Amino acid sequence: MSRLVRSELRKYFTTRMWWGMALAMFLVGALFAAFTGYFTLYGEMPVGEAMIRVRDAVPELTMVRMIYSGGIQFAYMLSLVIGVLSMGQEFRHKTISNTFLAGPRRHQVIFAKVAALIAILVVNAVAHIAGALVGGGVLLATAGESLFPDVAALGQTFALMALILIVWGLIGLGLGVLISNQVAALFVGIAFALIVEPIVAFALTFFEGWDVLAKFFPSQATTATLSLYSGMDPALGEAMGAGGDQLTWWAGALTLLAYAAIMTLIGLWLTRRRDIT
Repeated sequence: MSRLVRSELRKYFTTRMWWGMALAMFLVGALFAAFTGYFTLYGEMPVGEAMIRVRDAVPELTMVRMIYSGGIQFAYMLSLVIGVLSMGQEFRHKTISNTFLAGPRRHQVIFAKVAALIAILVVNAVAHIAGALVGGGVLLATAGESLFPDVAALGQTFALMALILIVWGLIGLGLGVLISNQVAALFVGIAFALIVEPIVAFALTFFEGWDVLAKFFPSQATTATLSLYSGMDPALGEAMGAGGDQLTWWAGALTLLAYAAIMTLIGLWLTRRRDIT
């Protein structure tokens, strides 16, 4: 089993993709943390009939958490791509047969891919968080704000950010197994997360009782996991994109883990039954 894991890690870290994706994660974290920091520290939002400075209306910890996690949506899209490619490239380059010949027990191959993917995503999560600390830290320092107002709470936030990236990567892995065409899998995954899911969530608000389902959607669970709008005025939070009724952070994390488990099991089930030529 360990040899299969090492083989999967070697497939990733012996290509230019590993440092290219890590660099992309770093830049996404830095740029969006800087952009979010500038808006949060110097911007104003219309709430009712008044214009409110975001910096004055948001608790310090919430503000810092929002800045450091400013690029999480794009980061988990990159994680989704990594997950899809971890399986999609096998089908695209016709190496899946050799992979299963090296590990005849297909469930072991899938478990090895999951273990290797988690390690890969941890590396990318560290790169993303490092970028966020650089981009957001510069804005906070120049504005005279504390970079770490609550070390323990921010440590939890960074751990949850890493969890989010891991979960979305595993969702991508399952999607890569479900749709063997790599391009189609990428298109479906990104289109669902960025377009279809928000439209469906918005549509559910028009049906009484059905809007409660929206908070269990992956992107809504992601936002809830980070508790981005905790301690904020509800009107201001809604103006900034907060849902009316979100899950608690732990319920959001469990929801994301459930998605990852389901997609992994689907991938395992399909792989064990699919004819490989």
